[in-house]
Amino acid sequence: TTILNIFIVASITFVAYEGFQLVINAVNEMENPERNIPIAIYSAIFLAILIYSVISFGAIVTIPFEDIINNKEYALASGADKVIGHWGTDLVVAGALLATSSAISGTVFGASRQMAVIAKDGYFPSILAKRTNHIPVYAIITMASLAFSMVLAGSLQVILEFGSVTFLLVSLLMAYANYKIRHLTDSSAVLTILSLFGLMMGTVLILYYEISAQVQQIVFIGGIYVLLTLGSWLYARKIK
Repeated sequence: TTILNIFIVASITFVAYEGFQLVINAVNEMENPERNIPIAIYSAIFLAILIYSVISFGAIVTIPFEDIINNKEYALASGADKVIGHWGTDLVVAGALLATSSAISGTVFGASRQMAVIAKDGYFPSILAKRTNHIPVYAIITMASLAFSMVLAGSLQVILEFGSVTFLLVSLLMAYANYKIRHLTDSSAVLTILSLFGLMMGTVLILYYEISAQVQQIVFIGGIYVLLTLGSWLYARKIK
């Protein structure tokens, strides 16, 4: 195991915690966001760390390393089956379905709000910015349809990788923007620079891993970025 591999795994593990930032997109849909958003973010991070730590510790203690390596795609299910029988496998499968469902719903929740804001700025059709009771219904439907189309065009793995890379890139840009307006957000310059460095390293390492191990996926993801950027640019140019 090299230091580079450790950092790559750390970057991938960090992406597993993504989602805590999505609550920010609901700032217009909640009461007292100044108080509730920090509580929601810190609570989500704490619970994610707790759950991942407990599951990882339990897996290491109960499942032999050989089984984890040989059954890396379904190590938890295999280990649970050996410990408590088929009920263990069923429990892990149910948990995986719930986790996948929550990840999809969370992504649609956050991305649809961002789509509505982008539409309001004129880079997407204005109908996507329309809200019903502060909820961007058309943006939600559009985002869900696009996600479904991407699954049909590629695979669930591609969608997950696309989401992970996008998460890091967007977080990197947000950290940079926060640094530029730190006098308005009252953010710590040191912490912001550290976050910029960490996100930059994570992005580079994940891209390196994708290029080294799954170059076709990174080409597909790059193609999606090109199409989205070109489409937004052409639409914005058309309406001006």
